[in-house]
Amino acid sequence: MTSIRIIGAGRAGLSFEGAFRAAGYELLGVWHHTDDLTAAAEGVDVVLLAVPDRAIAAVAAAIEPRQGTVVLHCSGASTLDGLAPHVRRGSLHPLVTLPEPVLGALRLGGGPYFAVAGDPMARELAVGLGGRPVVVPDARRAGYHAAAAIAANHLVALLGQVERVAATVGLPLEAFLPLAQGALDDVGFLGPAAALTGPASRGDIATLERHRAVLDASERFGYEGGVALAERLAAEREASAAGTVPAVVTAADEPAAAVAEQSAAAALS
Repeated sequence: MTSIRIIGAGRAGLSFEGAFRAAGYELLGVWHHTDDLTAAAEGVDVVLLAVPDRAIAAVAAAIEPRQGTVVLHCSGASTLDGLAPHVRRGSLHPLVTLPEPVLGALRLGGGPYFAVAGDPMARELAVGLGGRPVVVPDARRAGYHAAAAIAANHLVALLGQVERVAATVGLPLEAFLPLAQGALDDVGFLGPAAALTGPASRGDIATLERHRAVLDASERFGYEGGVALAERLAAEREASAAGTVPAVVTAADEPAAAVAEQSAAAALS
């Protein structure tokens, strides 16, 4: 039986603890990253670092390497360089959110994708949890994690904007969640291009202008970003149907170009 010690007692660490226990692994404790970690790799097959990205290198360096012990981190964006003191090293990153330990453990054991890299033990653990491992090497981790952040963090932030705008007309966020869930289900069934609906998709400029007229100025930048993404997807859909390649910047893409210019200006300010 593979034995595991987890470093990090936050949401991720405790979620992995519950998932590994449920899957029948031997858990040899969850240590805080502020503990004396010198002997953390002693007498155990795997040490999993469930710590913030900025702490990975320091925590790994604090652990005295042991021959045969695998040290893994569960970061999506970090490379394996921070684990360099350890010969056997790798990464095990789940494509699920872990908001609290009980729900997190259920999600980890529910068959998600895991981005794995490095030592084969990472893939073995992903499979042992009932997941689907995909290899994401160091050179592609930033792009992989950007996609993950858009899929989860940006989606949540977008629903925060829904909540604010809905409140201006006296409606709660809950009224719009079935609409959002339906759209997400449609993406799963049909793909993003076929699932896209709405005024930006059909080029309804008059409706878009009515939206802009009532939105608070603080909400317009985010709204224009969404319109730009919808117009881009609609243009790609039309080009695919016609068997052509859309221009890099067309009339429909002008909002996207404007958003990009504003973002660049903000970054330089």
